[in-house]
Amino acid sequence: MLASLAQVQLEPDGRLFELNSYENRVYQVGLTSGGSCIAKFYRAGRWTDAQILEEHVFSAELVAADLVVSAPMTLNGATLHSYADLRFAVFPKLAGRAPELDGADSLELLGRALGRLHAVGATSRFANRPRLSIERFGWQARDALLDSPVVEGVIDSALIDRYAEVSAALLEKVEASLDRYGPLSQIRLHGDCHLGNILWSDTGPVFVDLDDCMTGPRIQDLWMLLSGSPDQQEGQWQALMRGYRQFHHIDESERELIEPLRSLRMIHHSAWIAQRWGDPAFPRAFPWFTSGRFWQEHLSDLWQQAELL
Repeated sequence: MLASLAQVQLEPDGRLFELNSYENRVYQVGLTSGGSCIAKFYRAGRWTDAQILEEHVFSAELVAADLVVSAPMTLNGATLHSYADLRFAVFPKLAGRAPELDGADSLELLGRALGRLHAVGATSRFANRPRLSIERFGWQARDALLDSPVVEGVIDSALIDRYAEVSAALLEKVEASLDRYGPLSQIRLHGDCHLGNILWSDTGPVFVDLDDCMTGPRIQDLWMLLSGSPDQQEGQWQALMRGYRQFHHIDESERELIEPLRSLRMIHHSAWIAQRWGDPAFPRAFPWFTSGRFWQEHLSDLWQQAELL
C-alpha cells in the first residue's frame, strides 16, 4: 500500500490508520509533507473501472456545485490508479464529527444539502452504475445467500428452508407494492445515505463514501434518516422537506416506497454478509450471523415486513 501511494508521487511517512470500511480497505495515511490523506483500495471484482470512474465523476460534479463531498484527488492526471493487483483512489481528509440530528434546524440543513445533491444528480444519467431494482436487491441477493458456503453446515437447515419461504413471500409483496405504485422517477443518488456516511462540520453535512452510488428513486437517500415513532418520523420528514424543497422536488407519494425499500435492504444486507463471509473481517464484525437466535429474529422481522406490506 505504501508503494502504491509512492507511485502517484505521494510520500507517506509510515503512519497508516485503518478506517471503518468492510467493503473496501480504507486508510488514513500520514504524509512527510505534513497532514494526511485518505487512501481507498477497492475490493477486487466488485466494480468495473468504468463504474468506479462514474462514481468519481459524480462526486466531482457535486464538489463543483459547492457541496462538501469526498471526491478523489487527480494525481498523475487520473483519479483511479493501479499497483500490482490493487486498484485505489486517494481522497483529501475531510474534517467532521458524527452528526446529531435531534433538532429541526439540523434536519432542515441536511434536507437542503440532499436537495442540492439530487438537483445535480438529476442533470445527467449513469451509463454503467447499477440501478436500484427488486431483481438486484431482492431476488438476486436472496439467491446469493441461499447459495453461499456459510449456509451449508453452519446454519440450521430448517431455518434456511424457512428463510427461503419467508423471503420469497416478502419479495412477492414488494413486487405487488411496486406494481401498485407504478413507474418510478429515478435519478443519480448517493445510494447508501445513512448517518454512518455523513459527517458534520461547522458549516453542515459532509457526504462521504459514494461507493454505492446508483440510479434510483429520490426517497432512497431520505428514508434511512427517519427513525423513532410514526409521529417522530413525521416531524423529521417535515423538517427535511423544508430544506429539500428549496432546491429540488419530490412527490409526496414516494413515501409509499419506504417499506418496500426497507424490505429490500433487509434482504440485501444479510446476503451481503453471507457473500463476504470468507473475508476474515466479516466473522469478526458479525459473529452473531451464524447463530440460531439471529436467524429466528431475522425471520420474524421479514415476516412482520410482509404483514406490513
